[in-house]
Amino acid sequence: MNIHPNDMLTQPNRDDAAEALRKLREWAGTATDSEINELDPAIARLLQPTGYPLLSDAYPEDLKTDADYRATLPDLQNGPASLIRGSRRAIQHVGISNFRLPIRYLTRAGGDIMLESAVTGTVSLEADKKGINMSRIMRSFYAHADKTFSFSVIEAALDDYITDLDSLDARIQMRLSYPLKVESLRSGLAGYQYYDIALELIESAGERLRVLHLDYVYSSTCPCSLELAEHARRERGQLATPHSQRSVARMSVVLTGEGRLWFEDLIDMARRAVPTETQVMVKREDEQAFAELNAANPIFVEDAARLFARELESDARIGDFRVVASHQESLHSHDAVSILTEGPTFAAASLDPRLFGTLHHVR
Repeated sequence: MNIHPNDMLTQPNRDDAAEALRKLREWAGTATDSEINELDPAIARLLQPTGYPLLSDAYPEDLKTDADYRATLPDLQNGPASLIRGSRRAIQHVGISNFRLPIRYLTRAGGDIMLESAVTGTVSLEADKKGINMSRIMRSFYAHADKTFSFSVIEAALDDYITDLDSLDARIQMRLSYPLKVESLRSGLAGYQYYDIALELIESAGERLRVLHLDYVYSSTCPCSLELAEHARRERGQLATPHSQRSVARMSVVLTGEGRLWFEDLIDMARRAVPTETQVMVKREDEQAFAELNAANPIFVEDAARLFARELESDARIGDFRVVASHQESLHSHDAVSILTEGPTFAAASLDPRLFGTLHHVR
């Protein structure tokens, strides 16, 4: 056998080192813990590198995932109770808010309309659970998104994600802007008025509540200011105008199941209670008519709450309700507000600090 000194002096290259490391890790995959512990510490460290390996920066367009691959993916949201941070307490509502999609709704006239809707979906979370898979709420909702929506469809979506997320309590709220064509007071013109509406389905302790919310925008003329203006005219021949302001009432009603309450029905109730709804299309004769309508219906914020309540309490389709009214004063630097509730659903000792701020009619 011929031995060449030059062959004995050949240094291993980078490829040789990579192959040796591959073989070492291949061996470690079948070795026992005791065998690994007997290794030189410098070699053992190679089995658990402290830095990231070189990673590919090319997007793997051809990668296909299957059930086996998905089973290897980490899922911290659904991890064990040992991963819970903070107080180990139940959470009443956890989920997603303001995901948007087009939804089709029935109209009272017998047709339907497609509207962009913002959906909030939440479930309760037990004290010993780390979290929920929030995408399941969206997936459950999208399974019904092609249907023409009603409370029965929302209930089906709620049933699905209660089952998917193994939860006791849950809630779906859908917000939308509902257009209705409204005629002007005298000119015969017509334009679209948009009404902020929300549908809410609540499952709590095995009971379900269906709640409908409506924001109604109107003009309020101060009765006191009207009388003072007339006094100046009558007693001193002084031109004076009463102060009026844009005002908003939010009516929230629990549906009792005694017949369908259409969006249009609740809007009609609001108009009957306070007919000075803000106008869309206005010519001079309409502006004059609006001034006369306001003078015929002067209203304090206390009056508004009671007038809306009278309409709501007279309808058998409505159970508990709440009226929140805000008259956004043109005289004062502050607003005049009132809240009137009926029944336990909306009774509350504390108020959201920003409740009245949400009634500002700003888009």
